[in-house]
Formats: sequence, structure tokens, C-alpha cells
Amino acid sequence: MVRFCLALGEFSSPTERRRIRFKQKPVSHILINRQRLGTEKNQRRVEALREAATAVEQEKEVLLEMIHSIQNSQDMRQISDGEREELNLTANRLMGRTLTVEVSVETIRNPQQEESLKHATRIIDEVVSKFLDDLGNAKSHLMSLYSACSSEVPPGPVDQKFQSIVIGCALEDQKKIKRRLETLLRNIENSDKAIKLLEHSKGAGSKTLQQNAEGKFN
Repeated sequence: MVRFCLALGEFSSPTERRRIRFKQKPVSHILINRQRLGTEKNQRRVEALREAATAVEQEKEVLLEMIHSIQNSQDMRQISDGEREELNLTANRLMGRTLTVEVSVETIRNPQQEESLKHATRIIDEVVSKFLDDLGNAKSHLMSLYSACSSEVPPGPVDQKFQSIVIGCALEDQKKIKRRLETLLRNIENSDKAIKLLEHSKGAGSKTLQQNAEGKFN
């Protein structure tokens, strides 16, 4: 009966109670360590999930850009109407299937970061709206904005005001802003190439017509 009471911790001396608590303490430490390890493991998995989702989001943007570039490439002007129609149908189908993939990685922001993102987005949108009016000036402006986001020594001028705004954004938003500027600059570069090819083809066509006309009179 005495042993039964001691097992329950009743009628035991202070020394015996301390001994019981000492035996129980390592068990609680094991549980805490187990929970801590589980939390750290889940944290790594959460970050891996966000990175994977961000990679899918970026892949979607790249695919849409590639499909759009194919549809507006100079090569499409040099094939027959039937082939061009077939390729456009395929491109539209691929674009539609790509758009069915919905990926959204929400970024946690404080009020200051939210305001900085809105300000940076507004500046880029204003430059984009001037593409049709003055493409060359818009390209130079975009280059200065992109240089403000680069960690390397930029080859050209840096928009210091825009740089201070981007620094105030969340880290994930900084990456997205830089990626958007890269895409815009690539689109401008592709547009320049298309215009030059078109002008070259027109010039070659005019020269051929002129030669044919001179040949008729000679």
C-alpha cells in the first residue's frame, strides 16, 4: 500500500517528489525538441512550396511571352496564308491552355511596402503608356529603371528616385519588378528587330522594282 501511494506521488517526502520530477523532465524536453524539429521541417517545406509555385508562375510568363513573340515574328509574314492561319490557331490554343494555369503566390507586405509597390508599378505603367509616342525615349527610361534594380554596376544611368522606391518594396516584389522590366526590354528589342527587318524587306522590294523598271526601259 505504501508503494502504491509513492507511485502516485502521495505521502512522499520532498526528496522523493524532486526525484519524480527529475525523471519526468527529460521526457518534456524530448517532446519540445520533437515539436521544434517538426516546425523547422515544415518551415523548409513551406518555403520550398512557395519557391516551386513562383517558378511555375515565372514559367507561365515566359511561355506567354514566347507564344506572343511567335505570333508577331517577321517569319509569320514570309509564309503562306494557310500556314500562317494554321500556326495562329495552334498558338491561340496553346495560349488558351497556358492561361488555364492559375498560380498565385501572395506576398506579405506592411503598409509602407504596399505603398512602395504601388508607386513603382505606377512609374512603369507611365513609361509603357508612352511606347507608341516615343519608343526610343521609353526604352532609355526603362533601361534606367532596370539599372536601378540591378545589383551589378549598371552600364548606363540609374534612376535614383526609382531605386529608393524599389528598396522600400518587399524582397519578392523587388524580384517581380526587375523581371517585368526585363520582359518589357526584351519585347522592345524584338519590336526593333521586326521593324528593321520590315524596313529592309521593303527597301529590297523597292530596289528590285526599280531595277525591273530600269530593265524595261533599257
